[in-house]
Amino acid sequence: MRLAVYVPLLLPLLAWVCAGPLARRLEPRLATWLLTVAGLLLAASSTAALGLLALAGLVRLPLVSALTGYSPQVIARQDPAAWPATAVGAVLLAGAAAATLRFAVRRVRALWAAARDAACLPGRDPVVITDDQRAEAYTVPGFPGRIVISHGMLAALDPAGHDIVLAHERAHLEHHHYAFVALAQISAAANPLLRPLAASVAFTVERWADESAARETGDRRAVAETVARAAVATKRGRTGRLPAAALGVLGRRPAPGVVPRRVAALLNPAPRSPAHLLVAAVVLVVVSGLGLLDATYDLHAFLEFAEIR
Repeated sequence: MRLAVYVPLLLPLLAWVCAGPLARRLEPRLATWLLTVAGLLLAASSTAALGLLALAGLVRLPLVSALTGYSPQVIARQDPAAWPATAVGAVLLAGAAAATLRFAVRRVRALWAAARDAACLPGRDPVVITDDQRAEAYTVPGFPGRIVISHGMLAALDPAGHDIVLAHERAHLEHHHYAFVALAQISAAANPLLRPLAASVAFTVERWADESAARETGDRRAVAETVARAAVATKRGRTGRLPAAALGVLGRRPAPGVVPRRVAALLNPAPRSPAHLLVAAVVLVVVSGLGLLDATYDLHAFLEFAEIR
């Protein structure tokens, strides 16, 4: 357990480095799925590893060993994990659990509020045109979800741009992109080292919607120009406060450089997925899982040995 338990705690550092290249070079749909699933597995593995460290320290307490029937002498002699490591593990585990629960509660509330907002929008058509002169276009998840486009956004684009924006927003709605973003953010709440991965998922869902619009319209350059024009129109006027769960043609809060990267990707041929990147990502997750399994087995064997018969 001494070394294996630390493997799931260290591998998210590699995810920090690899998330950006994977998001840029893989096909967006595949990248979104891969990064989201990898984030959940890495977060679960690292949290479980912290639990193992905390448990290794807990059984060394005299009261716990007496209640559970473990030999204090055997535990002291074998020493499954150093005291500082177990104490830090316990503190980090408590912090991860609290952060995950807090974020999950906020996210559920945001999704519920978005669903209510969607239900209160006028009309029954999936697309709602508002009188707002600010340039906005976004999707509100709900039962069903709705697409909201302002007059300001329509005025900033030509008819072909209107079709592209609608195709982009339909992709967000039909593929439930808000769920991918939420799951990636939950992973980052459990393990802050996965925040770059969550940011990459926010980027890949926009790229996914861009590629969907490009396939539907058959004109990648037109989609690139529409994304750029929408960005310029949005900067000209102050955007309103979007629902917390909303996704839009520009993302909720695009980081610096995101729109230029999307435009550049659309001006290039449709992306493919290099096999070596997929293999590297899968190996990263598998190694994390194997390290956790090895540490769990070692702790289980130790506790069986320490049990007073």
